[in-house]
Amino acid sequence: MLSSRLKSATTKEVPYTEFMQMVNDGKVESVKVMANTIEIKVKQNLSDYSSMTVYKTVRIEDDTLVDRLYAANVPATMERFETTSAILSFFSFILPFIFFILMMNFLLKRMGGGGFMGVGKSNAKVYVQKETGITFKDVAGEDEAKESLTEIVDFLHNPEKYTKIGAKLPKGALLVGPPGTGKTLLAKAVAGEADVPFFSLSGSDFVEMFVGVGASRVRDLFKQAQEAAPAIIFIDEIDAIGKSRDSRMGGGNDEREQTLNQLLSEMDGFDSSKGLIVLGATNRPEILDPALLRPGRFDRRVIVERPDLKGRVDILRVHSKDVLMDDSVDLEAIGLATSGAVGSDLANMINEAAILAVKKGRKAVKQKDLFEAVEVVLVGKEKKDRVMNQEERRIVSYHEVGHALISALQKNSEPVQKITIVPRTMGALGYVMYVPEEETYLKSKKELEDMLVSTLGGRAAEEIVFDSVTTGASNDIEKATSIARAMVTQYGMSERFGLMGLAKVENQYLSGRAVLDCGDNTATEIDNEVMRILKNSYEEALRILKENREVMDKLAEFLIEKETITGKEFMKILREIKGLPEKVEIKKAILV
Repeated sequence: MLSSRLKSATTKEVPYTEFMQMVNDGKVESVKVMANTIEIKVKQNLSDYSSMTVYKTVRIEDDTLVDRLYAANVPATMERFETTSAILSFFSFILPFIFFILMMNFLLKRMGGGGFMGVGKSNAKVYVQKETGITFKDVAGEDEAKESLTEIVDFLHNPEKYTKIGAKLPKGALLVGPPGTGKTLLAKAVAGEADVPFFSLSGSDFVEMFVGVGASRVRDLFKQAQEAAPAIIFIDEIDAIGKSRDSRMGGGNDEREQTLNQLLSEMDGFDSSKGLIVLGATNRPEILDPALLRPGRFDRRVIVERPDLKGRVDILRVHSKDVLMDDSVDLEAIGLATSGAVGSDLANMINEAAILAVKKGRKAVKQKDLFEAVEVVLVGKEKKDRVMNQEERRIVSYHEVGHALISALQKNSEPVQKITIVPRTMGALGYVMYVPEEETYLKSKKELEDMLVSTLGGRAAEEIVFDSVTTGASNDIEKATSIARAMVTQYGMSERFGLMGLAKVENQYLSGRAVLDCGDNTATEIDNEVMRILKNSYEEALRILKENREVMDKLAEFLIEKETITGKEFMKILREIKGLPEKVEIKKAILV
């Protein structure tokens, strides 16, 4: 309010005619011409005008104004002003709208939509053989899968050979297996061998926030592929769009259902004789829509399993061909040490071994680098900054010796290769490395019972020596419970339930979680049976360790001093005390 009063006291508007009279009377000292107004500064010591007041008048179009000011010797300044205020007003309105459009376009591209102009267009990456550079020679450990896919390559090369006899070319093949087993690599190898365009994209690329976009992209993808035929379409993680439409399987999404319906329609509609093959990959085949799996769509199911010993060795050879290896390297030993590992795990181990060799200043990778790499991948790196107090070191030492000693004294357990109490980054305070003499695919009831006893040996050692237990056996208890429950519900190894199957395995290629298939009362009885098996196993572990307390104490003292002991050192102490005969040293190890 104060500022408005001051403004009214120092500013005064006058008519334009009065302004011209002031100029003619010589009362104006200077003027400032602006876009819409004229500011007037009067001379001092005037009776009717104050020099402290700024006079203003409306600016009008007057061609004589400049001449009159010049004749009256009144200096004038012109403030630069634009005549395009309408244009500025237009842009002030339109620019925020343009900014909004550009921002939405950017966000759509980030989400994989290709912007407004790309909505409904396929995002498939197109490769040719020169770009992929991958053939069946680059794929190891999956001989059966390669054999099935080799026929598809032959279909693409020589379709007339099959059509001549009346055989119909397959429209699609579904690659099924755990993550990391090489499903995508196999698909690229098929394209590389066939030397045809390879359209690659993920199932999630079809899923968008706008209903109908996914179906449009399916149509566009098949249109591009048919124009480039013979060609291969590869849809990775096809379960993202191929999930069953049954509501029990989580169906009911309009966008996904439209996309799936369009995919089914396209697979029915194209002519396979032109050499168009659809490959899909998933690790959840149980949730796929049955219509997608019927003959005439995905005609073949190619299982890409975890590699066996021979497959792992072959994979290690493929990934180590460009790595300098020492003469001491035995890849078969590493293959035995990595039971259950998939191709991506083995590739990572080779790379970790090469990095370790460089860190240690070696010019080639040695066998110990490879074994250390196995440990790094499975249990993490050594956590050298974690310092345990003396009491914790004793507890961990007795815990690990409890595992190893029981295994060494059992008939059906694998020999010990290494014991350590050096903490690892994945949480282990210590662990035992075991040795398989050969790879096996079955476990007998006696072997599982011995496994339960050795698994609970760490907890039993703590109770015997310290008359108390710690949280260190949590993982052992979880593992033992899982084994005992599987014996009861899946393997028919319980006297109480006999041959009755009480659980079903879900997500076979992912978690492999077993879900009970029985009533509540039976589930309670199962829990009681599992507890009985675990109790008997724990009592057996206590018995073995109490009978061999002297051996356990000496081994624990040696482990506390050395922190890490080899299987050879472990067996030497055991033989000295027990008077056991010398045995052939086994060099191949497995980490569990």
